[in-house]
Amino acid sequence: MSVTSFDPASSVSLTAAAQKYFASKLVKQPEKLIRLSTKASGCTGFAYVLDIVDAASEEDTVLSFEGVTLAVEAKSSAMLSGTEIDLVREGVNEVVKFNNPNVVAECGCGESFSVS
Repeated sequence: MSVTSFDPASSVSLTAAAQKYFASKLVKQPEKLIRLSTKASGCTGFAYVLDIVDAASEEDTVLSFEGVTLAVEAKSSAMLSGTEIDLVREGVNEVVKFNNPNVVAECGCGESFSVS
């Protein structure tokens, strides 16, 4: 695994709310990290995938935030470039939102997206 530094404008970022949320998920397992990837899915092409994993893959880009280590899958990094991950309240629910500047279309339910 290699820790990569690159232009913040092209990396994935977490809002303070997202950092707090993910840190709370890892509090009992601090050796683990969050891995962000994509998979072919839905009516528009791709879906975001968040997993709690033991280690990053060798090709992953590893980013450190306060209380959270985030691994970004190498093959998804171009379509995730510049994405901000946020935690927002919708009614009584909290939802992880992806603010991805590369998205050109989303399905009606918001579960899948396409990029140019």
